[in-house]
Amino acid sequence: MKIDIFKEMEKHGFEQIIFNYDKTTGLKCIIAIHDTTLGPALGGCRMWPYETEDEALTDAMRLAVGMTYKCAASDNNFGGGKSVIIGDPNKDKSEALFRAFGRFVQMLGGRYYTGTDMGTTGMDFVYASRESDCMTGLPEEFGGSGNTALPTAYGVYKGMKAAARIVFGSASLKGRKIAIQGVGKVGQGVVDHLKEEGAQVIISDISEENINKVKEKYPDVEVVDPDKVYDVECDIFSPCARGGIINDDTIPRFKCKIIAGSANNQLLEPKHGEMVHEKGILYAPDYVINAGGLIQVADELEYKDAGMRRERVLMKTEAIYDILLRIFTRSKEQNIPTSEVADRLAEERIETIGKLKANYVKR
Repeated sequence: MKIDIFKEMEKHGFEQIIFNYDKTTGLKCIIAIHDTTLGPALGGCRMWPYETEDEALTDAMRLAVGMTYKCAASDNNFGGGKSVIIGDPNKDKSEALFRAFGRFVQMLGGRYYTGTDMGTTGMDFVYASRESDCMTGLPEEFGGSGNTALPTAYGVYKGMKAAARIVFGSASLKGRKIAIQGVGKVGQGVVDHLKEEGAQVIISDISEENINKVKEKYPDVEVVDPDKVYDVECDIFSPCARGGIINDDTIPRFKCKIIAGSANNQLLEPKHGEMVHEKGILYAPDYVINAGGLIQVADELEYKDAGMRRERVLMKTEAIYDILLRIFTRSKEQNIPTSEVADRLAEERIETIGKLKANYVKR
């Protein structure tokens, strides 16, 4: 590996990075625990055919940091962590592979809780839960809180409305032109909310299957090539696929007033938040607007009254609207990027709670 792991851990404040290998199943997995000041680390498990181990490690670390800030900004009592499995989710999955993964998570003794992410499904974690009691977001049939894509999509929709209120003077999205990059589990849910309100929707995805699912339901939706989605003239550009899409190459191409989507780590580097701000585009910080799924799994861990879960999760997810309004307002008042405002708010909460915990021992 070319990455100086300990140097990167020190630079970004990581507590622990665990490399796991299982000979029987061929499992290759990295678990990154960033910060547990607020509570045990919480973050999904991604399965992807990474070309190199460095790429897998970088993804795990970036995502783990994002989870720390997401938990803090969304008022949850968990820290940030993430895991990645190196492999093709369409070819390499098996019950044994995820049971092996579950055993490695269990060895951490409750320091890390995980569930679905890109390339993994609820059933994968049903297998993992046979070896670990630190799995979240299981299907409802197996006692879990169910599909986390639903509250994530709803939170993105509410976040779009908050941004529209600031930029257009009204939270209504009726008639607004919105381009969605990626119509997987979350993206399709966002489309549902937007079409229900009467928005004009443009979609793009590398998966023809995903495109066909949306077109079958909404024949009037416009489709653009994945390479051209950054050039679409629209009111809102919504990244709902992989991260790093706001960068030196794409920022000059954006023809939108707002960027608001579910993808993690949308800014390739912190400087890109400043560049978007200078261009006059209102950016909804990703780890704030996409926190709906996190809110659901955190609720599952904290409460056992499943009958009340849907109402409570819905209420907490709706609060994303108000959180973003505060971020947008402070950004405008202080003329600083929304990404920087969100980071400050999250860091302030972590610092404050950390000091409280240092004051006495909780019994």
